[in-house]
Amino acid sequence: MTGAAFPADLDEARLDRFARHIVLPEIGGTGQVALARAHVVIVGLGGIGSPALQYLAGAGVGRLTLIDDGKVELSNLQRQTLYAARDVGHGKAVGARRWLANFDDQLAVELIDRRIDRENAAAAIAGATLVLDGTDNFTTRLAVSDACVASGVPLLSAAVGRFQGQVGAFAGHLPEHACYRCFVGDAFDAEDCDTCADDGMLGAMAGWTGAFAALQAVRVLVAPQMGEPQWGTLHTLDGLAPGMRSFRIAKDPRCGGCGGGG
Repeated sequence: MTGAAFPADLDEARLDRFARHIVLPEIGGTGQVALARAHVVIVGLGGIGSPALQYLAGAGVGRLTLIDDGKVELSNLQRQTLYAARDVGHGKAVGARRWLANFDDQLAVELIDRRIDRENAAAAIAGATLVLDGTDNFTTRLAVSDACVASGVPLLSAAVGRFQGQVGAFAGHLPEHACYRCFVGDAFDAEDCDTCADDGMLGAMAGWTGAFAALQAVRVLVAPQMGEPQWGTLHTLDGLAPGMRSFRIAKDPRCGGCGGGG
């Protein structure tokens, strides 16, 4: 490795920390620098956001904005591996920042501990390279999706319940690609999602979905070295079978988020 291949983003200690990435031809020094320069906004620090955050921090994503207005509950600990018993009753965003400070103090971290809605979503994601949404209601997901389209920011959307998960990458700001609203439509502009409190969730299923979301985020951030970003492809994960299926989502020309139908 020559010094010229690695800008100041990666000093000797960082090269050592990420050595297992750098030896991968699909990432290498160029990809690791791209990760170090990336700004990922994580909306929701629950079952998906917890493992996704841990693996994105481990991957060396240099700047992270953490968004969650909730507090840690005892029932969260079954699947939200970011937190410990001492965090119960405290804000998730604060607990996540504490974990990050202990894990890697060179990462730039910003907290937003208020609920995201249509009015503030655009400001919350400003300057992002990628948004990862792991929230549990359609109102927030669609507000985030619409803000991503308007701001020209790609979105990685992930959801999980019971023994199933789904992860999809969306670039609805590009003329040829679908947005998340193309996938779910307008009927879900309400807080009507089923919750894991009602339906249950295998903790490891949240871990699989969150880790896979982190993998797809790295794919997007270093593309095309790991392959294409797979815009508009939804991956469904089945924990009972087990297995994975993938399918493409077509852009809806009448979509209120990206197709001029709003």
